[in-house]
Amino acid sequence: MPTQLLPARDAKPALLIVDDDTLITDTLAFALGAEFEVLACESRQHAIDLLRQLPQAPPLALVDLGLPPTPHTPEQGFQLIADLLAHSPTMRIFVLSGQNDAAHARHARALGAAEFVAKPCEPETLKKLLARALAVREAERGGDHDAEELIGQSPPLLKLKSQLARFADSRYPVLVEGESGSGKELVAQSLHRLSKRADKPFLALNCAAIAPTLVEPTLFGYVKGAFTGASGNKSGYFEDAQDGTLFLDEIGELPLEMQAKLLRVLENGEYQRVGETQSRLSGARVIAATNRDLRQEMRRGAFRADLYHRLSVFTLVVPPLRDLDADKLLLLEHFRAFYAQQAGVPPFSLDQAAERSWLAYPFHGNVRELRNIVIRLTTKHPGKRLSPLELEPEFDLEAPEDEARAGEGDLTEQALRRLARGHGVQLDQILKSLERSYIQAALRLTAGNVSQAAKLLGINRTTLYSRMQTDAGEPQGGSPAPPPPPKTD
Repeated sequence: MPTQLLPARDAKPALLIVDDDTLITDTLAFALGAEFEVLACESRQHAIDLLRQLPQAPPLALVDLGLPPTPHTPEQGFQLIADLLAHSPTMRIFVLSGQNDAAHARHARALGAAEFVAKPCEPETLKKLLARALAVREAERGGDHDAEELIGQSPPLLKLKSQLARFADSRYPVLVEGESGSGKELVAQSLHRLSKRADKPFLALNCAAIAPTLVEPTLFGYVKGAFTGASGNKSGYFEDAQDGTLFLDEIGELPLEMQAKLLRVLENGEYQRVGETQSRLSGARVIAATNRDLRQEMRRGAFRADLYHRLSVFTLVVPPLRDLDADKLLLLEHFRAFYAQQAGVPPFSLDQAAERSWLAYPFHGNVRELRNIVIRLTTKHPGKRLSPLELEPEFDLEAPEDEARAGEGDLTEQALRRLARGHGVQLDQILKSLERSYIQAALRLTAGNVSQAAKLLGINRTTLYSRMQTDAGEPQGGSPAPPPPPKTD
């Protein structure tokens, strides 16, 4: 599969295709190769490894949901959507999947996918979708759309704006916390724009987008001969930022050995290019962002406590869109006007019932999800007044709040949120329910074959059968129906 670097700026745009069926990737590469530089991968990990080799991320991606090691379920595909957007928030992702399930489609869009396309799909239809997505992306970049001020007048957003004004001119680091899609980079840009550094460089580096071995030379630069391939001297981000602002997104992905070196820069401004003994000084202000709970990362030894305390001299929490009430309508107006003008069509509108639905929807994917919904409605219903009948198919109404933020926390985080809300739990019931769900899922994937299901679950066949018998003897209440009769090899 191709792993070459992206083409020159005036060459064909790059398109990442992730599918474990080589017949599909080969067919798409042939059909789309005249318009796009196709980069094909067969798994989530292969896609992540490839992206970390590239000097810049492809603007477009076609992603299958059913990927190894569990191609019969959509979990790997859902996680890959989150991975790709963490790597490149402006990437336009199209889910091209044979798992043509309406709930899967809504959830993929809530996670940030631009659209869900069922297999099989005509190449000409794909070309039109991809071309339109490229045009929208270029319009956003050309209009400096991403660098606009924070939109909204709700109390949480007014509090954030007040903090931005107070912290802007400080030389100390700032830690920006918030869910994926909530606008953390926009907050960092606002801090820079409001500061006395506004005429200095603003550089952004996504720590999740770089292979761990390349983080140090990327941040600090290197000298000729420092490592294989270092054919000359090169400055790093700290040097290029000069006395401006360096935004480090996904700071929780920074390797532990690099955290100590970053701490040194934050404490005294000193760093060294790789392969150089001479110390250099940086005057850049560091703004870091994360969608993880770094306090929890500290407790499990994945993030240095001294670095956390140094980064969080000031902490800004970007509120999730579900807490911003009427700001949802202000954002709707803003994006609707922009994308209708870009497409050259009259904007759609919402009737009163649809407005109520819009305000009630929690937008699990935050501003990114809202923007994508506006783009789709602009394309599908130009100039039309929409009722909930046309609006609600765009919503991921069935996704539980915790599942919709897959990739941003683990079961411990879910438990913390539940207990913090004052919900009592029965631990034995939770454990039994979790075990029953995994057993039913394994049996469904293996068409009831107990031996194969036991292998998936990491237990022996007799243990699984015993637990199935125990479950069958317990009252099920509102639980799902028991699994089908088991098959034997």
